[in-house]
Amino acid sequence: MVGNSVDPQLIDPQQRRIRYLRISLTDRCNYRCTYCMPAEGVPLVSRHDILTFEEIERLAQIFSALGVRRLRLTGGEPTIRKRVVNLIQMLAAIEGIDSVAMTSNGHRFVELAAPLAAAGLKSVNVSLDTLDPSRFKGLTRRGDLTRVIQGIDAAIAAGLVVKLNTVALASSTEEDLVRLCEFAWERGIVVRFIEHMPMGAGIVYTESRHLSAAHIRSLIGQHFGSVVESVAGWEPNQNGYGPARMYQLHGQPDHTFGIISAMSEHFCATCNRLRLSSTGDLHTCLGYDDATELRSLLREGASDDMIIVAIRDALMGKRDHHRFEISGLGGPRKHMVSIGG
Repeated sequence: MVGNSVDPQLIDPQQRRIRYLRISLTDRCNYRCTYCMPAEGVPLVSRHDILTFEEIERLAQIFSALGVRRLRLTGGEPTIRKRVVNLIQMLAAIEGIDSVAMTSNGHRFVELAAPLAAAGLKSVNVSLDTLDPSRFKGLTRRGDLTRVIQGIDAAIAAGLVVKLNTVALASSTEEDLVRLCEFAWERGIVVRFIEHMPMGAGIVYTESRHLSAAHIRSLIGQHFGSVVESVAGWEPNQNGYGPARMYQLHGQPDHTFGIISAMSEHFCATCNRLRLSSTGDLHTCLGYDDATELRSLLREGASDDMIIVAIRDALMGKRDHHRFEISGLGGPRKHMVSIGG
């Protein structure tokens, strides 16, 4: 493994310390969400090109030695990867890793929540954009709302920390913002509203559907009363809510929600994450297509130190901001389903 002479920190040119690695397990998904991929789908990579569990484990060990403390498994949909419970167990056992989390559509959590928790999964972010069955079906093109809600409740029962991820879309889901808050608070969990981003060269993005952070706060405040920044304030990547700015109803700290405002209220200055694609490409920013390919190093017998050099070289190219524009310009060619958000 990594020698003792290696400086156990990853610090980018903006002096942001990298503590968080998102790992995509697959580019495949059992849903077809309208804001994530075009109706015709996206080109899928060869299964041979997908990292094996052993390759993922080795990279996670290297990143842990470099100061990464949190891993999040994404997709596509990570739960459709065979033997995913085994991978959780492998990653949770790595020295230095404090938390293994997952982002999922929740469809398979009815049967997987308990085994995943037992294997070492600590938390799950479940995508839930509406509580209206018809609208849910339309947004996901094939989703089952009842099953997702059952999966959320199964995850809570299994002792996982559960958060809801809601892509807030004007005219399509804004009437659900209030209902989703109530749904989350009844269960003692947090909902985070996410501004839609122009991924996939903006193919599935429409400016008229953009719902800003300020509008989200206003809508919730109009229904529930005064909304204030939470007591914890804005502590991106430190409070367990990732890049979300947290808010609460005035005088009600147990009624909290978050907003991830990549479009209207940038948080790039606090970004502490890297992304590893299912094929082993290391992305330093969600908003750009350039990446460093690590799979060939793994398969050609490179030493850990050689891989570390590649990681550090990639990190030196991490930019200080993305270029997303409300108009839909400035996004990367890659689709959200291919990189895992």
